[in-house]
Amino acid sequence: MVAKRIIPCLDVKGGRTVKGVNFVGLADVGDPVELGARYAADGADELVYLDISATCEERATFSSLVERIADRINIPFTVGGGIASLDTAARLLDAGADKISVNSAAIADPGLISAIAGRYGSQFVVVAIDAKLAEDGRWMATTHGGRRLTDRELFAWAHEAQERGAGEILLTSMEHDGVCQGYPCDLYREFCATLDIPVIASGGAGSIDDIADVLTLGAADAALAASIFHYGTYTVREVKEALSAKGITVRL
Repeated sequence: MVAKRIIPCLDVKGGRTVKGVNFVGLADVGDPVELGARYAADGADELVYLDISATCEERATFSSLVERIADRINIPFTVGGGIASLDTAARLLDAGADKISVNSAAIADPGLISAIAGRYGSQFVVVAIDAKLAEDGRWMATTHGGRRLTDRELFAWAHEAQERGAGEILLTSMEHDGVCQGYPCDLYREFCATLDIPVIASGGAGSIDDIADVLTLGAADAALAASIFHYGTYTVREVKEALSAKGITVRL
């Protein structure tokens, strides 16, 4: 059985790790270099770094900070935020990223997924989708850090991303982000069942039970969390040991 992954997330703005609720009300929670090193040492399977203001500020991700984090960790490292070209992706991979996460730019130009996958392979491409429940009951993709609602229906967009070469989908429910009251497992169960590539669940982790639920009831391949690690509610090691005790296969 393939082990489920536990992935801390560093949302970075202005060189600092921040955390909010529903993508707003951001608070400084620490130095991304030190946090990344701590999570790697504590047994995280991967680390995700998202430069959350890069797209809105119309700039590329800061490669120097990516390089500093990469120098301190020995686990797979996914980097996203402001990646709108093959050249930018190449620069970040050269700086130490193991995977590239694309979101807003991929919706604007889906060919970006194919371009990165074509040059480096699907295993290097993570398509992040920030989803919002619209008034008509459909889940829709958003861009620019959740600020702009698009006409891209979640399931249709995920399937297109898969067909274009995405190796993995990072799905965040905006309504659940930072609330710490659980992932929308019904959504993840339906979403994961319709795709052939791994899905990382993001948005809602408040307890170990929440993570266990999304990995079993929601059948996600990995759980991404931020608040519970940044604020010291649990360590990565505590989460993985508790999941193992529940019979969930994780790397200890």
